[in-house]
Amino acid sequence: MSMREKAAITGVGETVYSRESGRSVVSLQLEASLRAIEDAGLRPSDIDGVIPYGSAVVAEEFATNFGIGDLRFSATTPLGGASCVAAVQCATAAIAAGICNHVLIPVGRNGASQGRIGARVQQMPQFRLVGEFEMPLGAIAPAQLYAPMARRHMELYGTTSRQLGEIAVSTRANAILNGNAIMTKPISIEDHQASRMISDPLRLLDCSLESDGACAIVVSGIERARGLRRTPVVVMGVAEGHPDSPSVITQRPDMTRLGLAKAAPRAFDMAGVTRDDIDVAEIYDCFTYIVLCQLEDLGFCKKGEGGPFVESGAIRLGGKLPVNTHGGLLSQAHMVGMNHITELVRQLRGEAGKAQVAGAEVGLVTGYGDMGDGSVAIMRRG
Repeated sequence: MSMREKAAITGVGETVYSRESGRSVVSLQLEASLRAIEDAGLRPSDIDGVIPYGSAVVAEEFATNFGIGDLRFSATTPLGGASCVAAVQCATAAIAAGICNHVLIPVGRNGASQGRIGARVQQMPQFRLVGEFEMPLGAIAPAQLYAPMARRHMELYGTTSRQLGEIAVSTRANAILNGNAIMTKPISIEDHQASRMISDPLRLLDCSLESDGACAIVVSGIERARGLRRTPVVVMGVAEGHPDSPSVITQRPDMTRLGLAKAAPRAFDMAGVTRDDIDVAEIYDCFTYIVLCQLEDLGFCKKGEGGPFVESGAIRLGGKLPVNTHGGLLSQAHMVGMNHITELVRQLRGEAGKAQVAGAEVGLVTGYGDMGDGSVAIMRRG
């Protein structure tokens, strides 16, 4: 059974993003979810599937608060930052199988209020082997885990810190155009180079934000989607992939290859489009290097050519492939990549405001998991 064009995103919703909201994760997610449901022209009781993120909030919260009398499906997709796009795949499969009509996928965080990321990472089960064998040697926070990947790419291909800086600068320029972004002060390559070193070669401006907020989407069956309030954004192709040596980064035969390299061909084959058909891309950006590596693994440039590709201006608004038009995790907010999906939906609807890519009809969104898991969805304006 093919999942091609069996489902569409019909509603999106976001809260205000901030450093410290003072609110619970549950209240943030409920707010964003109500906005997404209203955006779709549905009622909360129309939702019959829920795929929550992580363990902080469970599907029963939504059934109780929204008065869902017959919740037919619930699941989790525990892939860290690849979870949200993987959840789109899960929702599409449930819809294609005839289980659900409208699946809610909410994400919310009060990451800026929860304390240090290193302590939270150590509690995540996918870091069990890292916690046993690598964290005792000092690799505690994500920047320390991913820095060797970036350094390896530099040693193999001549990638430079200034090329990573181009990703930070272009992403910040996009955030400035967004009315709901945390970081809105312009930065230059020189500012990037002057920012303090976090874990060589990753500097402060190579790193994503800690932030509070929530966003949510509604995925609906394709026939029902066409009768709702908004222009549907059709899921053409979707896939997930896991890297070699999925539990320990340093033991991989190729540290510069992510799980996305396995997922991308499947998604493009399902969608029936080529890289040249993609008008806009929202690419998971926990760190600048991860954006560069995903561009290569997606096939927009060859392995090792990501540095020159971004340096050419290709990912800027008006470039060959505009990337992270909302400001991404680097400058808008860290919503585990769900804000990438909401932005792609708005781009394909033509509702992205000052950052709108002219004539955007087909787009792509990715997720990147904590240990290199990858997910990708290709969508079109319906």
